[in-house]
Amino acid sequence: MKPSNPDMKRPFPVTLTLWMVLSMVIWNAARAWTSLAWSEILNEFSITPAPIVGGMVGGIWAVIGAILYWGIWQKKAWSVKMLPGVAAGCTVWYWGERLMWQNPRPNLTFAVIVNLMILIVVIIATKSLSREAYERKSENQKVD
Repeated sequence: MKPSNPDMKRPFPVTLTLWMVLSMVIWNAARAWTSLAWSEILNEFSITPAPIVGGMVGGIWAVIGAILYWGIWQKKAWSVKMLPGVAAGCTVWYWGERLMWQNPRPNLTFAVIVNLMILIVVIIATKSLSREAYERKSENQKVD
């Protein structure tokens, strides 16, 4: 289903979210590849779980992110529901990994602020996507 006005630009929060999701995909794909390519060195020096776990987790998040990116890009209705779920899942995974396996870091305040800013952008983008879907639905019903 094509939008009624193909020249219509996406709202800024949606564009920003697309960039964030794309960054997540690239980061996790690199993480998966690096975990597998450097597994011997990581096994020797790491206190975290086996590199295969890091590679699998990175691969899973890369695939989930790629699906979400495609859904948002294609303006699929399910992407509106998937976006907050993926954001919540990433947040829980990040903080779980940070608190359980990583050494304490002095930048806790910075990490909290950045995480909250990302979640705020995701919430605004979700509302924008929902509004776009509602407007498309209303326009389609008027045409019928």
